[in-house]
Amino acid sequence: QVQVVESGGDLVQAGGSLRLSCTASGSPFDRLSMGWFRLAPGKEREWVSYISHSGNTRDYADPLKGRFTISRDNTKNTLYLQMNSLTPADTAMYICAASRVLYNTYVPRDISRYQFWGQGTQVTVSS
Repeated sequence: QVQVVESGGDLVQAGGSLRLSCTASGSPFDRLSMGWFRLAPGKEREWVSYISHSGNTRDYADPLKGRFTISRDNTKNTLYLQMNSLTPADTAMYICAASRVLYNTYVPRDISRYQFWGQGTQVTVSS
């Protein structure tokens, strides 16, 4: 089993920034494909971003491109999500997900592609 734990969520004003972190243990981190999702009240879980095990492939949900940056440090077993220019619409529980399937150029956007999930970290953006 892979244990996934997120951190870094907070209350921030609109226009502000946050960096979320996610650690994964129980499997070599550099053999995990990683993604971020978010869940807002009254909405379905939404894919946010993906990064391949090597970091060579990254992608973002279209509305988030240019504001969010995903990265990973395989030496620290840590995934990051840098979020800038936050708006109230970004308010959600941000959830980290891991997959043992090593995709190359394919970007897994569906929740069914991930086997391991964290509990989430809350991001609240005030206007």
